[in-house]
Amino acid sequence: MNRASGAYLASYVLSLLGNSVAGVALPLIVLQTTGSVLATGAVAIASALPAAVAGLLMGVVIDRINRRTASVLTDLVSAASIAALPLLDSAVGLSLGWFVLSAVIGSFGDVPGLTAREAMLPGIVRTGGLGAERLLGLREAAGAVVTLIGPGAAGVLVTAFDGTDVLWITAALSGAAALVTLLIPGEAGALAATGPATEVRLRDGWRALIRSPFLVVTTVLGTVLVLALSAFQALVLPVYFTLAGRPELLGFVLSALALGLLAGGGGYAAAGGRGPRRAWFVAGTLVTVAGFGGMASLASPWLVLAAAGVVGFGNGLFGSLLGVLMVERIPDGMRGRIMGTQNAIMTLAPALGMGAAAILTEWSGARTAAIALAAAWAVTAAYALWAPSLRTLAPARPATRDQERPEELVG
Repeated sequence: MNRASGAYLASYVLSLLGNSVAGVALPLIVLQTTGSVLATGAVAIASALPAAVAGLLMGVVIDRINRRTASVLTDLVSAASIAALPLLDSAVGLSLGWFVLSAVIGSFGDVPGLTAREAMLPGIVRTGGLGAERLLGLREAAGAVVTLIGPGAAGVLVTAFDGTDVLWITAALSGAAALVTLLIPGEAGALAATGPATEVRLRDGWRALIRSPFLVVTTVLGTVLVLALSAFQALVLPVYFTLAGRPELLGFVLSALALGLLAGGGGYAAAGGRGPRRAWFVAGTLVTVAGFGGMASLASPWLVLAAAGVVGFGNGLFGSLLGVLMVERIPDGMRGRIMGTQNAIMTLAPALGMGAAAILTEWSGARTAAIALAAAWAVTAAYALWAPSLRTLAPARPATRDQERPEELVG
């Protein structure tokens, strides 16, 4: 592992850790400041739609400038949006409006930042001394570690610091991610312009996604996974654990998922280059089906926790592989727009999942909602396993700018 891949993984961890801490600390600070649960929900809702729009618009920018530069800028936007809150608190005091404004501005850093890092992956593989399988496996494992320690770290920080002071820590993490990204060589973020430049248009991301069977399948797969997981974590399981008289176990669900993801991602990093890729994909997908089935049974709290770990393990296996396929199959000149479109869709998926689960839980109970979510994933998994575009997963030559017309996408 050389400087490029090491700096990439370090900046990814710092940025994700900043978002993880902010995701726990900020709602608590909003609640403490406003005294209103509705205000806390309003801040979350206010950032969802702008985040999706930002993901779409910034995809065009990411396809026009160096991806390293885009990653640095988005991390600085995230840092500034958070750092502004303690400054405003000391100057004029905070109100709901300031929190909403910060969330809207921060949305132009979070999702676009994720897209910029995804778009930079081929350059990191090219210059970083690590194969795509190992790099993506290590990244999934690192993300799992952050998911495991982030909420706990946020809880400690909220206890240790008064009021909005903890937000200086989250802003510093995003700022540090930007600085570490600067250690990545500039050529790793440059577009592979081997052919004549073409006009960069927003609509090309949608057109490319719709016209490529591979992108349609992988986008549906990722979206339904996010939808099901968010609905289980935020609604179905809180209701279940409360009714079971074990609400203290709810926090361990995220830990179980993270441990499973760590094992799956680490396993793929160690051995992903061996054996048929199709076998890795089938195994990971079927493992997640079994895991969701166990969660949907709601048979016992400990079975649910074990099943969550199984879901994480399967996701670590096939999620890392899908990341490798994205590196290979998406033309470099369209990477920002395509991945920006995908990330925009997945940003809206949690709200859809929680809304549907809330309706089913209200009408028929948590078990019905859990079964419906597991069934949705099982149908999606069957569709992905059957899809012709995911039957042949042999390594493909990385696409370059001269292949950037939507109809020329592999798969």
